[in-house]
Amino acid sequence: MQRGSDRLSRHRDDEMKHELQGLLRSGHPTRTEEWHDPEPTADDDPQVWGGPVTPGSDGASLETVRLELARLLGRSSFPAAPGELARVLRRKNAPDPLTEAVEGLPRKENYATVQELARALTRTEGTP
Repeated sequence: MQRGSDRLSRHRDDEMKHELQGLLRSGHPTRTEEWHDPEPTADDDPQVWGGPVTPGSDGASLETVRLELARLLGRSSFPAAPGELARVLRRKNAPDPLTEAVEGLPRKENYATVQELARALTRTEGTP
């Protein structure tokens, strides 16, 4: 008998597989009680389901670009020039289009906050 760091017994594991079998086969929840199902996404939720948010892409408003930059950069990255910010984004495995957009900003500029950076990125892409 193998004993590892499993928190569940083999029987409970089989039980859980059986419970999920309908969901995995059908692709949608199979429970009759609605309260068991996860909540659907709200209209104002970030568009993480649509792939990475990058300036110039569909739905890349100032708010979504700012949210993505804040998630990746944090407060400790500012104030900084675009080159420094691009290096931080590459270290944190940011999407290439986002990193390239930051690298494309004027090198002499210095950004004090995520808001300033997001405004510069959305302004360069021609969106308001």
